[in-house]
Amino acid sequence: MTNLTYYLGIDGGGSKTHALVTDEHGNVLGKGKSGNGNHQIDAALAASNLTAAALEALTQANLHQGDISHAYFGLAGADREVDYRILHPIIQAMGFEQYTINCDTMIGLRAGTTLPYGIAVICGTGTNCTGRNPSGEYYQCGGFSYMYGDFGGGGALNIEVFRSVIRAWDGREEPTLLTPLLLRLLGYSTVELMYNDYLDHERQVPLEVVKLLFEAAEAGDRVALDILHKQGVELSKSVVAVTRKLGLGDTEFDVVLAGSLLTKGDKGWIRSPIEEALRQAAPLASLVTLKNDPVIGAVWSAMEADGLTVSTAVSDRMQALEAFDHILI
Repeated sequence: MTNLTYYLGIDGGGSKTHALVTDEHGNVLGKGKSGNGNHQIDAALAASNLTAAALEALTQANLHQGDISHAYFGLAGADREVDYRILHPIIQAMGFEQYTINCDTMIGLRAGTTLPYGIAVICGTGTNCTGRNPSGEYYQCGGFSYMYGDFGGGGALNIEVFRSVIRAWDGREEPTLLTPLLLRLLGYSTVELMYNDYLDHERQVPLEVVKLLFEAAEAGDRVALDILHKQGVELSKSVVAVTRKLGLGDTEFDVVLAGSLLTKGDKGWIRSPIEEALRQAAPLASLVTLKNDPVIGAVWSAMEADGLTVSTAVSDRMQALEAFDHILI
C-alpha cells in the first residue's frame, strides 16, 4: 500500500456529509457518512460531522490522515472569506497536511461535466449556483438564504408545504392534496389540531415534508405544481445571472443540476423553467442532471490539486460507484 497515493473527498451539505477515500487509480477504499456539514447552520456540529465522516472512511481504508496525499472539501456555506476563516481551523484540526476547501457547487460541477468550465446549480437542503468560464473566472450567485435573495431548497419548501396547507384551511388558498398528505405524515387528524399544536409548542416543520410536493405534483395538484414551478423560475434566474456575469452566452458548456430535489424528485417541474431560460441566455449550453454522487467530484478535484490528470479509466471506475443514500428524496 505504501507505493500508492491516496485521496479523500468530502461533500458537506446542510443535511448530510459524505466522505470517500480512493487510491490514485480510483479504487474505492473507504466511505463515510454523517449529518450536517454546513458551518453556517451549526459550526460545532459541522466540525463534528466532517470529522466523523472522514474518520469512518479512513478507518474502512485502514489509513490515517497523514497517508492522504490531498483532501478536498466541497462544503455548503464555503462562500466568503469570513467562512474560510472558520473552516480552515476546523479542517486543520482534523490533521490533513494538504487540503483544499471549496463551495459544494464546484464539486457538483466537477462530477457532472468533462469540461474545465461550466455552471452548477444545487437544490438540496438549500440552493446555490456557481460557475467558471474558460478564462478561470469564478462567480457565485446565491447560497445565503431567502433574506439575501434566494428561494427554496428543502429547508424552505417544507415551510411552503406547511403554509399552503394552513392557507387552504383558512380560506386564503385553494384546496390541495398536500393537506391529507401532510396530516398523515405529521400524525394529525385535522389541520386545526396541527395548527394549534405547532403554535402552542413552537414546533419546526420537518425537512422530510418537502417530499410531499413531488407526491402531490405527480397527482396533478395545482398548489404543489405552482411551488415547484416557482422553484424552477428562481433557479433559472440564478443560472442566467451567472451566465451573463461570466460571459458564457456564446459558449458551449454544461449546466449541471445537482442536489436531491433536482436529481431525485423532479420530473421536469423544476427543470423546465431552467431549460427555457437557458435557450434564451446561452443557446449552446446543455442541461445535465448529475448522476454521480458529488463526492466523486471532490475526489477528482483532490487528485487534480495534487497534480494528477483524471484518466478515462479512473473516471469510468469511479462512476460505477454505488451512490450514497440521500436524505431528502
